Amino acid sequence: MPDIGILGYALAALFFLILTLLLITSWRGRLQGKMLVIAAASSSLWAAAFAIQAAHHVLPLSWVWAAEALRTLVWLAFLASLLGSVVYITSAYARTLKYVKAALFLVCGLLVMPFEEYPLLSRLGDVHLRADARFMGQVVLAVSGMVLIEQFYRNTSVENRWGIKFLCLGLGAMFAFDFYLFSDALLFRRLDADIWYARGAINAIIVPLIALSAARNPQWSVDFSVSRKIVFHTTALFGTGLYMLLMATAGYYIRLYGGEWSIVLQVIFLFGAGLLLILMLFSGRLRAQVKVLLNKHFFHYQYDYREEWLRLTRMLSRQDMSVPLYERVIWGIGEIVESPGGTLWLCHKGQRCTIQARWNLPSDTGIQVSDTGDLIQYLVRTQWVINLDEYEEIPELYDGLRLPTLLEASDWAWLIVPLIHNEELLGFVTLNRPRVHQALNWEITDLLKVAGKQTASYLAQFQAAEALAEAKQFEGFNRLSAFVVHDLKNLIAQLSLVTTNAVKHKHNPAFIDETIRTIENSVARMNRLMAQLRGAMSAGSADQVDLGEVLRQVISERSAQRPIPELQVGTESVSLNAEHDRIVSILGHVVQNAQEATGSQGEVRVRLRCDAHQAIVTVEDTGCGMDETFIRERLFKPFDSTKGLTGMGIGAYECREYVQSAGGEVRVTSKPGQGTTFSIHFPLAGMSVQADTLPEASTATVK
Repeated sequence: MPDIGILGYALAALFFLILTLLLITSWRGRLQGKMLVIAAASSSLWAAAFAIQAAHHVLPLSWVWAAEALRTLVWLAFLASLLGSVVYITSAYARTLKYVKAALFLVCGLLVMPFEEYPLLSRLGDVHLRADARFMGQVVLAVSGMVLIEQFYRNTSVENRWGIKFLCLGLGAMFAFDFYLFSDALLFRRLDADIWYARGAINAIIVPLIALSAARNPQWSVDFSVSRKIVFHTTALFGTGLYMLLMATAGYYIRLYGGEWSIVLQVIFLFGAGLLLILMLFSGRLRAQVKVLLNKHFFHYQYDYREEWLRLTRMLSRQDMSVPLYERVIWGIGEIVESPGGTLWLCHKGQRCTIQARWNLPSDTGIQVSDTGDLIQYLVRTQWVINLDEYEEIPELYDGLRLPTLLEASDWAWLIVPLIHNEELLGFVTLNRPRVHQALNWEITDLLKVAGKQTASYLAQFQAAEALAEAKQFEGFNRLSAFVVHDLKNLIAQLSLVTTNAVKHKHNPAFIDETIRTIENSVARMNRLMAQLRGAMSAGSADQVDLGEVLRQVISERSAQRPIPELQVGTESVSLNAEHDRIVSILGHVVQNAQEATGSQGEVRVRLRCDAHQAIVTVEDTGCGMDETFIRERLFKPFDSTKGLTGMGIGAYECREYVQSAGGEVRVTSKPGQGTTFSIHFPLAGMSVQADTLPEASTATVK
């Protein structure tokens, strides 16, 4: 019989503990919920104490009776709070309820105290009298509990009784059994052992009834939450401890039964087990699996939205991180679904998107312009998160969407998350497949959409800041022009002085020598000014020009510098609608850059070819080359030059802007130490340029 009693009280302790954890972690609530949690927790401790007492009889008798009284007190307080929330309390009823509460708390307080041990009562000499007093107090509390339950059920409206009937049945049964137990003890002046041992199992049986009522009454929940990080780290610590315990046990048996090699085998086994533990602790896949498991089965919602919002905000707003903003965008959104990598596409004026950055993906994914027009329109219209697996299996769900070739042929892309700002598409993020398989639901997609909008606001702010900085740079350039004009005025003044004195002193050899030196100095200064301003020419009127003749003129002008460029023209006549002087300057700048990046023994080749709709000029050199980061972040950035004071850093920027304005595009392929190839694409004369086909950004691909 004691074994059954121990098992019953142990089960009651476990069931009430589980109920307490569910109340704390799954729901949120008010006063009644806090009282319910306290009542469940106190019942768990009460049952655990009685299980220990039944097994070992080590607890003082006063502790056992104190636990009994405290557990009853908490349940009565819970019922009183429920009764006060449903009853229309008049002044008379309020006073009566107040007196009843005070009387019950007084009785419980007396029962908590070990009055059997008081000297005054012990001199009364009647042990049975003291026991009867305690039994009588427990009977009074049990009857009071049943009365409170009856009042609570009676005063609850009929339509709401379905939510509390199981609680009333469960607690009513508990107090009824307590009444039976202590009435029998009061009658026979001793506790019946069989009834006492059965009490634990009976309390375990009523726990599901209480849990069912709590599930039907969310207002009983607790305004308290457990940090997911604490749960995750606690689970990891518990799992680590359990793993080490199992490995230690296995090591013990290896040493015990391993014979003469037992010590060696034990050392090898423990070393391997420790190494395996380290690998598991540093496994991103295992951490992701644990997070998904905890979020799915332990918490009511899959995400802690406050924590996710703060994490993404910190990641996007931090300026001290070595990772650029574009890569942080992919990283931050990918962390939501445990995606290890992806790409960021930015859309230019809602016309065409290009890959701006990638995270944890190989360089062979490329950075290239793609056919994104249909995808842009779809994302703007629906603002959906696109599941590419679902798109492949059930394409009709996406209303005839046609994906870009690069994404449709990709074996790594999983999700497309739109970046919407002010109802406009700034771009989108494509995410790699997650470390752990996750079934997308409304919670994940809604969080991704919100994260996309928050990220888009940061990108819009970043782009606005860049545009402002660029405008300030142009403002500085205008101020520089004022200084140049000032220098030109000084040069003109010097030359005017020479011409004024030429008639009077033209036969004076010293004057002639001084004049020559003045002119040489003026020419040198003017050449320096013109070199700085070569890219800043005013726009002229467009005209039809022969691109072949333009290239021959450029090669002729650049032949004075080594290496001498080689020209290969694959067609006799190629006509463009362009400004002659401007295009000569742009192509000359590209050829000059190729010469300056190449040693005198290197090669610079210029080729011209045509296809059905465009002319393509390629300038290829065998010079120092450029890396991907430089091409993406600095090559076309105005006022960023590697030539020091001799360059202003606007040549490549002007080339790209002018070619784009003419309906073409610029592509760059380069590898450090192996040279660079500029490919400049021009629409042929007479070809109409559609707005939705204009590339709004150059393409830089590093192979």
